[in-house]
This record gives sequence, structure tokens and C-alpha cells, in this order.
Amino acid sequence: MPQSVVGKPAADNWDQVFDALSAEPRRQIVVSLRDAAPDDALELPDAAVTARPPADRDRFATSLYHRHLPALATPEYVEWERDRGLVRRGPNFDQVAAVFRAVYADASALPAALVDGCRGLERRRGD
Repeated sequence: MPQSVVGKPAADNWDQVFDALSAEPRRQIVVSLRDAAPDDALELPDAAVTARPPADRDRFATSLYHRHLPALATPEYVEWERDRGLVRRGPNFDQVAAVFRAVYADASALPAALVDGCRGLERRRGD
């Protein structure tokens, strides 16, 4: 059963969404999945790599597996196939994707400090 469900106080759902999106690799995974077809499974760690590639790819992969992926998988925002190194949209994916839809819809109104260096927002701001 999904942990973020209708009937749970909205404030609790928002806290859980913002906690899940509080780290760049997790945001990148959500964006990568949002940009992919709904049923696509994406390879890790590639789905989490941003415009700033990690200096130590092994250490990055370890942090994904021990910290970032559990933060997205536990509330079922993503389904994570640990053995195969794949991630796909989970039953509650729309809760985190909704944040990006809202932000991208009005990217031109965001301060430069929140846009510069963020490929997705830079693209949308230029549109």
C-alpha cells in the first residue's frame, strides 16, 4: 500500500515530497523519469547524474544506493530494482512530478539563483 495516500494530511504529504526532493541526485532521478516514457526503466547511476558529473563515480553510486534511492523508494515515488540497477516510476510518482510541472510551468518567474546551472530550468526559461 502506498505510504502517501489520500486521507493523509496534506501537510504531511508535502513534507514527505520536499524531503524526497531535498537532494540534487533525487531531483535528477525524478526529472529523468519525468522526461522518459511512463513505463521506461532507467539505468543507475546514469539517471541521477546532473550537469555536474560526480568526481568519484563509485562513491556517488554508493550514496545513491544507501541514501538517495531509499528516500524515493520508501514512499513509492519510484520503484527500484536493486539487483538490476534500474529505477522506474512508482505508484506515487505523480506527487513528486507535480512539483516539477508547477516549477517548469513558470520557470521565467524564478530568480536566476534557482535557475542558473540547472539544465531543465535553463531550457524552459529560454523558451
